[in-house]
Amino acid sequence: MIRLKDTTHASTADFLSSAVRIAEYYGFSPLEEMRTAREKDEQAKKATAAKSEVEIAYARRDERSLTSAAKRCAACARTQKDGFLAWRAVPNASGVPATTLELHVVGTTSAVAEALLLVVAHAILDESGIKEKSLSINNIGSHESSNRFVRDVSAYLRKHIETISPTLRPRAALDPLGTLIQLIERGHPAAPRAPQAMEYLTEEERRKFWELLEYLEVFGLPYELSPQVLGSRDCWSHSLFEISTMDEETGSRITIALGGRYDPLVSRYSSTPTSAATISINCELRGKSIRKKEVRGIPAMYFAHLGPEARRRTLTVLEMLRRAEIPVHQSLLYDRIGEQMAKAKELAVPYILIMGYKEAMENTILVRQVSTNSQESVPVAELANYLKRHRVDYWQIPTRG
Repeated sequence: MIRLKDTTHASTADFLSSAVRIAEYYGFSPLEEMRTAREKDEQAKKATAAKSEVEIAYARRDERSLTSAAKRCAACARTQKDGFLAWRAVPNASGVPATTLELHVVGTTSAVAEALLLVVAHAILDESGIKEKSLSINNIGSHESSNRFVRDVSAYLRKHIETISPTLRPRAALDPLGTLIQLIERGHPAAPRAPQAMEYLTEEERRKFWELLEYLEVFGLPYELSPQVLGSRDCWSHSLFEISTMDEETGSRITIALGGRYDPLVSRYSSTPTSAATISINCELRGKSIRKKEVRGIPAMYFAHLGPEARRRTLTVLEMLRRAEIPVHQSLLYDRIGEQMAKAKELAVPYILIMGYKEAMENTILVRQVSTNSQESVPVAELANYLKRHRVDYWQIPTRG
């Protein structure tokens, strides 16, 4: 949990205002204000209810708060077929006086979802004055590969059952993964030698995991692979991550953010399989806790990418523009350039920033003026100065419907 004395913020409301401002720059919208759909198909409704009644095997206390978000995201996903980015602030589920800011990316299986969450979370923490932090990442794969992992964890725990606390032994037979998490949290000497989930990934799962790591490396975000970042298979699949910082008083690590891909949980509340990823940032309650809503303008630029190499570099450009206070629309969830151009037309932006494979390799951006269809290639490092020098309008005047 973030302690405000370690930040530049005087109150919880100040932290939330700064964090939401950054999240909304990247396109996140309030989850509670999103339109949900009522299920018309009674059979799908009954099937969803039946799945929901099956008890969820939570492996960590903090996983319980994810359930309500999964239900809401599943309902919103029915009306937003192209996916969406959402945020919400809720009381901390553990009972301590704190608030949790959740960020959600729903509707894509691409690793860009997790990468975007981690980039935005690090921007929020940097803005708060938390510079010294560590990102730990693990991957538990699909249900099939994690089955093999859990089977071997069960065998490992049976081998070391005499070293486990008597109060924890009954859980070892019923919930091997939850037991291992408990041993890790307690610093049990057998925990570091337990089987590691990443060793059980298929080649396809390794390739997908490498895509996420490529995003982080291109962006320049340091990380470490950690087999001890785990969670319930009823909630999570594939990537899991934690961000921690050092407690200067005790010398111990403090977890300030955690998340991952929660496809199994959100699909439980959907009529069809749904993809979703999240990160939760916990901050203590101090002073004012309700942020003031800010009225934002409409960006006059749209950032479009063409191809995987350009997509990987988009996050770096977006963060550079955010720091320069230059607003843009973006659609990282779209794979095809046609979808993005259609969105830019719908938004009626006067300028489009385009990065394709050639631009990604040359580290440039095409700046296109829609009214004349003229465009100019600009080095990424000079983009902010170029836009300011040419007096490009950053904001649109909304048209009356």
